[in-house]
Amino acid sequence: MIQVEMLKSKIHRVKVTGANLDYIGSITVDKDLLDASGILPGERVYIVDNNNGERFDTYTIAGEPGSGIVCLNGAAARRVQPGDIIIIMSYATMTIEEARTFQPSVIFPDTDTNKLIK
Repeated sequence: MIQVEMLKSKIHRVKVTGANLDYIGSITVDKDLLDASGILPGERVYIVDNNNGERFDTYTIAGEPGSGIVCLNGAAARRVQPGDIIIIMSYATMTIEEARTFQPSVIFPDTDTNKLIK
């Protein structure tokens, strides 16, 4: 059976609020954003920095709900600057038949506050 990797969830254009080099690693994201996008704590995510073109992967840690936090930790902190606009994406593997009808979850937070736009 052939399987393909498809976009599962996307947080489109959020502002980096911090970069913490002295941390184990990962990206801390406001839990409200994770929940709305369907990205789980601990899930592998791909990061695209719109300001400098960096592309890398890490895993998520849930931050305080409603805080707007988007903080790159550990080595990933060297890839961004606070204030950069990033896209956070996760992917899922599925059969071609599943992929034909699958709809990813994509959210568009306010880029000034990183809060959900309702």
